[in-house]
Amino acid sequence: MHEAQAALDDTMGDAMFDGLTVLDLSQGIAGPYCGLILRQQGARVIKVEPPGGDWSRQMGRIRAGQTAIAVACNAGKESVVLDARSADGRAAIVRLAQRADVVIQNFRPGVAERMGVGYEALAAHNPALVYVSISGYGHAGPLANRPAVDTTMQAYSGLMHLNRDASGQPRRIAFFMVDLATGLYASQQASAALYKAARSGRGRHVRLSLLETSAALQSYLMVDDAMFPQAELAAANAPTGLFEAADGALYLSMLNDAMFMRLATLLGFDDWLADTTLHTSAGRLPRAAELGRRVARALAAQPLAHWEALLTEHDVLFARVGHARDLLESAQCAQAGVFGRLPLAGIGEVPWANLPGMAGRAGPVGRAPGLGEHTGVVLGEFGIRA
Repeated sequence: MHEAQAALDDTMGDAMFDGLTVLDLSQGIAGPYCGLILRQQGARVIKVEPPGGDWSRQMGRIRAGQTAIAVACNAGKESVVLDARSADGRAAIVRLAQRADVVIQNFRPGVAERMGVGYEALAAHNPALVYVSISGYGHAGPLANRPAVDTTMQAYSGLMHLNRDASGQPRRIAFFMVDLATGLYASQQASAALYKAARSGRGRHVRLSLLETSAALQSYLMVDDAMFPQAELAAANAPTGLFEAADGALYLSMLNDAMFMRLATLLGFDDWLADTTLHTSAGRLPRAAELGRRVARALAAQPLAHWEALLTEHDVLFARVGHARDLLESAQCAQAGVFGRLPLAGIGEVPWANLPGMAGRAGPVGRAPGLGEHTGVVLGEFGIRA
């Protein structure tokens, strides 16, 4: 391991995956995000990129030769450029994989095998290898070879239907939710497979897809639809929703019947307290629109600070509607160690959200690498002729 990487790892303390080596052959978001999570837990992540670079390097706005997506998914990794279409490039990948604990790839099903870098080929030289394959639609089935990205999977899976506009038109959920969740699932599956490999000495091939993630994210909604097939999706309780105060918005959420009674008390709605049909969620849901209108009229009469004090005093769930930028100035985030700072070449430092569960226990993950920045050092370390 080269000196800069070793120095960075010294700041990560007792990170759980200290000493683990990950070979990240993936591009885009889902696979690289899996690798990023493992890196944040202490693993060394060697990112193999084609000569033109991971396509995320061209995804979105570019400043100082960098995109936010490429930075956010690849910080702390070592970039090695290899042409997997060439025999020498493929041979180098095989050599790197011989000393890796985890390999991540998101080629279409069958491509890695045809290139000679599939699970069977690599595990023959490294039986304890955990090999993570991420695909769009899965490794089998009529759509297995169809390409997919977050947005097309949101459309195919019905997730866009959950984000309809006022006219009922399905809309994209405005961040890469499926990709990021797939990366989370992939890191969890890799961690479980590493545990098994540590006990048995045998690795395994972990396969997962954007399709599986999209279904898993909608699991409780599908259960609800099966239980109530003739009904539209309804709120779980009432009154719940976005309400405008005199100087801004807040979101109100009724967790249970007791909370509704506390809300009625703080608003001075004695008729709600007296009306026993409103004392259960089942009784309130048919009247959700009516209840919501009355709450809206009441909240509009006073500023947010007034309602924050009352809702807090009466233990009613709420939150101001803020912007992500507000988090950076939040005293709560500062106290909880939510953010660190990430250096970017040619830009300076930008905010960095620490890995949940590790706030305050790890140093910075390390800067995002330039394309091929570590090729010579890494190949030399592994005894591979460039």
